[in-house]
Amino acid sequence: MSRFYSYINTSLTVIESFNGEKPFAIFIKQYFSANKKYGAKDRRQITNLCFNFFRLGFASTGLKKSEKMLLAFFLCENVPSEFLKRLKPEWNKLISEPLHKKISLVKEEFSLSDIFPFNDELSAGIEPGIFFESLLVQPNLFLRIRPQTKITAFKKLEKSKLCYQLIGEDCVQLPASTNVEDLFIVDKEVVIQDYNSQQVLNFFKNNDIQNKLTNGKLKLPVTAWDCCAASGGKSILLNDIFQRKIEITISDIRPGIILNLHQRFKKAGIKEYKYFIADISQPDFKPEPSSFNLVICDAPCTGSGTWGRTPEQLCYFKKTSITEYSELQRRIVSRAFHHLQAGGIFVYITCSVFKKENELIAGFILEKFDCKLLYQQLLKGYDKKADTMFVAIFEKKLYA
Repeated sequence: MSRFYSYINTSLTVIESFNGEKPFAIFIKQYFSANKKYGAKDRRQITNLCFNFFRLGFASTGLKKSEKMLLAFFLCENVPSEFLKRLKPEWNKLISEPLHKKISLVKEEFSLSDIFPFNDELSAGIEPGIFFESLLVQPNLFLRIRPQTKITAFKKLEKSKLCYQLIGEDCVQLPASTNVEDLFIVDKEVVIQDYNSQQVLNFFKNNDIQNKLTNGKLKLPVTAWDCCAASGGKSILLNDIFQRKIEITISDIRPGIILNLHQRFKKAGIKEYKYFIADISQPDFKPEPSSFNLVICDAPCTGSGTWGRTPEQLCYFKKTSITEYSELQRRIVSRAFHHLQAGGIFVYITCSVFKKENELIAGFILEKFDCKLLYQQLLKGYDKKADTMFVAIFEKKLYA
């Protein structure tokens, strides 16, 4: 058996032993740690074959898995290779063609719409065809250059000779395979953060909004609560937007997340902050302090806007999860909103493409609470090799 068929067989073995309970990127590293016979080149080939296979989602289920893996390689890669030359030479000659042309060449074996069988659940404004095509493409890596390190960071970029693109004033787009830690002190100089994740708090870059939150006294810190902090990227972004004139409280249900955030905040130079561990979806939840003038709710969600980065999640996804997450989001929002001061601002964020998690939750907030909608946007990322996100910003009404 040639090593090329061996790659396919090993990749299928890996996929069959994966149950979707952890990110595949972690699973495959653990697999190779336990099976040390594979060299660096072998590991790259097997990893790519697996990820490409996942990218086809629910499409081409009638094919043998080995045939589907070859088809996925043809559609997801764009550089001729010895692998495809040996196993499917006619495809290897066409692999550099545009994706839409390659799709037309394999229309008997593959239908683009079959990748994602949840079309009826999509948020308004998403173009299904373009979104489905994006699932076949690895998104780019994005960095946010922190304001206090701009000069140093740009000098490092210029010297690095990396293929990068500057988007706006502080967003850097890089190939997904770039090893950022070889160049920057992550979190101190730059934050690894998707393009749209960098945009969700642009609303607060307006000085009038900042003055409103501080009653016109910029020396008065904003009291902010990041109630589903996760990796903490939004808190670091908020800290930078408000130029440290902010008192941040972070919370999460997972102790390990808070432990990681302590380390990350230390690197980011955020020394003064409060934190607690709690399940804020529960009715007996009571945070300390009891009220804030800014609440960031980056809610747990399906993560469907990030499936270009984690295609295995699409393959293991069940439609019932949309409703389950929507119900969880309603509970979290209902608890968190009660701890917003009158006149305060509530920010609801997801990385989802589903309307039940996005605009329908925004409608729920408007209906349930005495507030007004200040801003709402679906941030499309599928047309720029980035994540797709949703943000809605509300102001809690003042009372006489």
